[in-house]
Amino acid sequence: MNPDIARLERQARELLPPTVYDYYAGGSGRERTLRANERSWRRNWLAPRVLRDVRAVDTTTRLLGARLRTPVAVAPTAYQRLAHPDGELATAAGAARAGALFVLSTRSTHRLENVAAEVGAAGGTWWLQVYVMRNRARTVDLVRRAAAAGAQALVLTADTPVVGRKRRDTDELALTAEDMIANLGPVQDATDLNQSAGVTFDDIAWLSEVSGGLPVVVKGVLRPDDALACTAAGAAAVIVSNHGGRQLDGALPAAWALPGVAAALGADPGGVPVYADGGIRTGEDVLAAVALGAQAVFVGRPVLWALACGGADGVADLLSGLTDALGHAMALAGAPSLAQVAGIIGQPVGLMSGQPR
Repeated sequence: MNPDIARLERQARELLPPTVYDYYAGGSGRERTLRANERSWRRNWLAPRVLRDVRAVDTTTRLLGARLRTPVAVAPTAYQRLAHPDGELATAAGAARAGALFVLSTRSTHRLENVAAEVGAAGGTWWLQVYVMRNRARTVDLVRRAAAAGAQALVLTADTPVVGRKRRDTDELALTAEDMIANLGPVQDATDLNQSAGVTFDDIAWLSEVSGGLPVVVKGVLRPDDALACTAAGAAAVIVSNHGGRQLDGALPAAWALPGVAAALGADPGGVPVYADGGIRTGEDVLAAVALGAQAVFVGRPVLWALACGGADGVADLLSGLTDALGHAMALAGAPSLAQVAGIIGQPVGLMSGQPR
């Protein structure tokens, strides 16, 4: 069965201070995109195949060369020690136990070297999410440390030239200065650590170069032309994402943007992979995303709820549960492997079409 993420969220809300829950749960503006993210996956109808041998269903995949047990990966989320004392250390350990990729946020509350050690001890794989900061020397130092610690890729967040305005956010988060700059301090001027509004496609190659050659995945792509421009500039993959509804309110849900991006990059001889995030809550959502062209999906808020409720074990259980639910849905759809999921989408239905939900 699918993990009961709604129940997990209710439990986490009871455990967390209201300011922390709102920080994690909130979106920008009127939260139109936040609400649409989940609904959009449920508006895709599947056309399952019949009389296929599904005695053995294989959910394994390769992401930039790393073999993983599941296409369900952990999205980068900031300040995880607000959810649990072990924060990113627990999330990384839980992801590795579940055979899932873990992406560490630049705004981690634990040093990346310590997180890398947790992943390595459990035989996992991790990438580092990166902002190009106003003080670029800080970014250079960060990505070089990540490369030395074993990160296998960088994830450049591209949709945050400025931070989206969220009505639920307050200045009352119980963060220490050490938490806020665990991987970036000490600093004389905190504005040096703000994201640069001048980041361009040229910075994809720059990040790969200064990191010693790590592949760069660009996160926050919603347009086919931007996806093609990213790959032309050297991106190893793109993540179709609207930042969990936390940036431009009214931005397309990933489920709407994914088919166009996947079609554009699928026609590219380079074969650059496409991933997606935003609103994934069930194995059937993962199945729909793969059918629409995603090689992997990233999960953010549900991981935070699982972390708050159960630490590393909670994260491992959530990811394993989603993977098990995906495997069950694949069997019902007549797809014994992820490669055979393509083509089982029926008619994608618009949010306001009036069709059955």
